[in-house]
Amino acid sequence: MIVKSAQAKTVEMFEGVHRKTLTVGEKMMLVEFTFRKGAIVPTHTHPNEQVGYVVKGKVNLKIGKKEHLLGAGDSYYIEPNIEHSATLIEESKIIDVFCPPREDYK
Repeated sequence: MIVKSAQAKTVEMFEGVHRKTLTVGEKMMLVEFTFRKGAIVPTHTHPNEQVGYVVKGKVNLKIGKKEHLLGAGDSYYIEPNIEHSATLIEESKIIDVFCPPREDYK
């Protein structure tokens, strides 16, 4: 299936945090996140593997007990069921892949 990103619906998850589910397959999902400077993604877990790529901006990403300052061009991996959170240092755009797809993002 091919989906044009202009057709994807943008959802505000938290103040300054917007999600756009771009494509959903049987075993994976592609999601674009845009963030306002200072936005916070609270600590959470999910049973999905997550890999991400910082397209632009800066983010302080906490995975488990470790903090990582990431910028444009950096990528990351988050194991299933691991606590993680993010604080946005700059206006940012991040692309994430979830496997399997997150039911709450469909």
